[in-house]
Amino acid sequence: MKRTSIISTGGGSLRIRRFLTAGKTFVVISLCSTLLFLLAGAFSMIREHQGASSLKGLASAVSTAFFADMLGMELPSFRNPADSSFSNRQLGGYMMEKLTEVNPSSPRSLLAAGIPGMPGAAGTDSQAGGNDGQNSDPAQGGTSNVEEPGPDDQPDGHDAGADDGSGEGTGVGPVGELPEEPAGNNAGENSPDKPSQGEKAVFIYQTHSRESFAPELNDGKDDPQSDKLNVGQVGARLAEQLEKKGVGTIHSDADYPTEVKGYSWPLSYKYSRKTVQEAMSTDQGLKYFIDIHRDSQKRKLTTKTINGVVYAKVFFVIGKGNPNWKQNEAFAQAIHDGLEKSYPGLSRGILGKSSNGGRNNGEYNQSLSANSILIEVGGVDNTLEECYRTAQALAEVIADIYFKDQKA
Repeated sequence: MKRTSIISTGGGSLRIRRFLTAGKTFVVISLCSTLLFLLAGAFSMIREHQGASSLKGLASAVSTAFFADMLGMELPSFRNPADSSFSNRQLGGYMMEKLTEVNPSSPRSLLAAGIPGMPGAAGTDSQAGGNDGQNSDPAQGGTSNVEEPGPDDQPDGHDAGADDGSGEGTGVGPVGELPEEPAGNNAGENSPDKPSQGEKAVFIYQTHSRESFAPELNDGKDDPQSDKLNVGQVGARLAEQLEKKGVGTIHSDADYPTEVKGYSWPLSYKYSRKTVQEAMSTDQGLKYFIDIHRDSQKRKLTTKTINGVVYAKVFFVIGKGNPNWKQNEAFAQAIHDGLEKSYPGLSRGILGKSSNGGRNNGEYNQSLSANSILIEVGGVDNTLEECYRTAQALAEVIADIYFKDQKA
């Protein structure tokens, strides 16, 4: 009986040891997993709430010499044995501030979260990092709640309606040749004919970048499209003429069917909206935004002869889906009035399109700026040369408006 009792006791001890070993392993794995999840969560919180500014915070928390030490690991000439700047205290303090919103070097930050209106510790990211995207004003490059165009929208044509039918004549001169200055017009007297200097003020782009002109392609199609000869050349000519008159201008030659993967025509204004917003964020001085198009109307309605010179008529389209459309209309009206004074009959007027007209909820990206308009230059039967002459006339009038605004 005694021997049996000893054997039994030994077996129980073995089972206990095995249980304890398994328990220790389980505890270690649990602790490691918990630590891993905590670290992952901490970094996710930092990334979500701080974004790119967290890197700026890290850079400010670590001394310049620390980065020199890092370079010294690879480049011995950067090493400074007498001054090691790697500080666990600095990095630890930075991590604690990001995880707990408490700055170890500023005791007042302990109370900042609990007392409304009390500012946080001085020198935090909120002071150096701007407004963290709070500015949603579209005019400053923010976003707006604009619906994307529906698939029922059709390319070209904006229901121009009746015209006086005064168009006649044919295109003159080879494509690409700079047209002669039309005689008998005094437009642009207030706009010196000199190269542009200083910041850019005008941004020109083409939402439907491949709208073209039948005489240039000779394909007989009702809706001529081309990736080489299109409204992009008209926009470039307008920009060139504005620059010559001293108005800083940027022209976008973006061809969305080429640049956008999975391009869809109904989303054209979504693509061009991004182009305009990027330009606004890059060049803060931009004030005037012009989207150049070509109408689907025939030659009789889109052509005008003035003093024996043939022009492609212009037509302004204002999207009334933009709640501030009257400001855009005022800009279009100013250009229309200037053309009527110097080039009578060149403008077909201003068309207001409501949200029922589709196409980006009927606002045509015009909510981005009070001086944003859509101009249709010519129609399917006009030539590039006729459109170039019109671009020159537009440049004279727009330059006048620009310099008058500068004086004001």
